[in-house]
Amino acid sequence: QVQLVESGGGLVQPGGSLNLSCVASVDSFKRYAVTWFRQAPGQGREFVASISSDGHTSNYLHSVEGRFTISRDNYRATVYLQMNSLEAEDTAVYFCNLEQFWGRGTQVTVSS
Repeated sequence: QVQLVESGGGLVQPGGSLNLSCVASVDSFKRYAVTWFRQAPGQGREFVASISSDGHTSNYLHSVEGRFTISRDNYRATVYLQMNSLEAEDTAVYFCNLEQFWGRGTQVTVSS
């Protein structure tokens, strides 16, 4: 059974930063691409960023390009999402996804 555990969320002021982590308990973690999604209140879940299995390729939602950076440490079976210059519109629950598996999410609230 694959488990994904997100952490690092919290309350931050506009312009601030957070670094989310997703720790995976899965064999051969280095074989899998991993994706971050988010879901704001009353909205559907949307793609935020993805990273290839070897970490060499990443893709981003247009509105977060230049502000967010996805990375991974295959030794620690962890994927990170560094979020800078946060905006109120980034407020959401952030989820980690690997294949068909999902974490429970971590809340990010951007507010003054």
